[in-house]
Amino acid sequence: MDSDTIAAAATPPGVAAVAIVRMSGPQALHIADACFEPLHPGGWRSARMRRGWVRDPRSRARIDDALAVAFPTPNSYTGEDVVEFHVHGGAGVVGAVLLAVYSSGARAAEAGEFTRRAFVNGRLDLAQAEAVADLIGAESRLAAKAAAMRLEGVVGRRLRALRDELLAVLVEIEAHVDYPDEVESPDGVRIDAIMRAQRIALGDLLKGAGAAQALRDGLDCVIAGPPNAGKSSLLNALLEAERAIVSDIPGTTRDIIEDRVAVDGVVLRLRDTAGLRATTDLIESQGVERARAALARAELVLLVIDGSRALGADERAALEATQGPPRIVLANKADLGDEGARELRDMPDFSGDPDGRFIAGSVRDPACIGQLRAAIARVGWGGAIVDANAALVASLRQADALARASASLEHAMETIEGGYPIDLLAADLRAAVGAYGEVTGETVTADVLDGIFSRFCVGK
Repeated sequence: MDSDTIAAAATPPGVAAVAIVRMSGPQALHIADACFEPLHPGGWRSARMRRGWVRDPRSRARIDDALAVAFPTPNSYTGEDVVEFHVHGGAGVVGAVLLAVYSSGARAAEAGEFTRRAFVNGRLDLAQAEAVADLIGAESRLAAKAAAMRLEGVVGRRLRALRDELLAVLVEIEAHVDYPDEVESPDGVRIDAIMRAQRIALGDLLKGAGAAQALRDGLDCVIAGPPNAGKSSLLNALLEAERAIVSDIPGTTRDIIEDRVAVDGVVLRLRDTAGLRATTDLIESQGVERARAALARAELVLLVIDGSRALGADERAALEATQGPPRIVLANKADLGDEGARELRDMPDFSGDPDGRFIAGSVRDPACIGQLRAAIARVGWGGAIVDANAALVASLRQADALARASASLEHAMETIEGGYPIDLLAADLRAAVGAYGEVTGETVTADVLDGIFSRFCVGK
């Protein structure tokens, strides 16, 4: 309940110099008074740090020498009274401080409850609230920059302007329907122009959605291929580190090796897998099965083939096994020959290769790795560099809502073009208004809110 005062650690668990225990709710200041003894008397002043002792409210035993800061309603993150204790970061201290505030009337916050209260109290719209989680989870500077742009509320401002424009049109239509003798029929040409302009605006927002989602979520990228093709060498080259053991002995990699690397700001969750081949070795066969399971979940596959020699059964089986997800094929070991690379280039899938999904080269050649990185960007998210300023629609939920709004506007335009009565536009316009509200939060359901805020950490 929003009348409760909630509390949680706002910093991650573990040993640290400082940890933050945050409270929000109507009793936050009262609980702070019960648990905090300032070194110097005086009341709470907004955003002003005070030094003192956090005490057990029952025994009055000192828990920690700490700093406390208050943010009174309504000018706080949540729109409620907020108090933070900045304490030493050991788990024992944090746990004791939490017990102190719980025993004084606070309850443990749920995941994302602080930000949910900020949304409910009008401090953030829903798109901004989602951007908070994106900013916390950002794994690259570019992803953090894009999330910070969304947190500024650009999407919400644009969509509220579009929503208000459609609501004004709806008022005109409904006034004409209710009072046809007194209110003239709205101008269909003008309404058509409004909807065309809105569809262009939606197209601009959706244009960067795929890249924005890749920037926010990263890509599950599997390195696959037959044994001894150079998969582990490719992993090491992309990471610029000796992460995986490299050997001329087939079957060296028997389990999945995972790591992360950023390509133009997008984080690839790289998984180097066991060589794809038939084997009687029990342990190796388990590695092959894990490789196949990883391929089933992959968003991008880097298939490494030994391009120096003629393609054999293992190479052809690997080509077959990796069909489905987006794929880039690297014919490796060009320094040793190109017989296999020439065979691959003659295949229908790679002949001409306008999308640049086939590369012949060597993982030892930095130019080849640079070419591969460019191909990853092109195939993975449609461009070499993601524009953080244009990465405004980053969730499938938002993209789906805006696509439905665009479809509703298109249907309404067809109604005007067909010469049908103007009042038939109302249903499509309401649908578009509702879709805009799903993104900003005006028309969202409780189940959707639960799903969004469940991905937050407890202290945010």
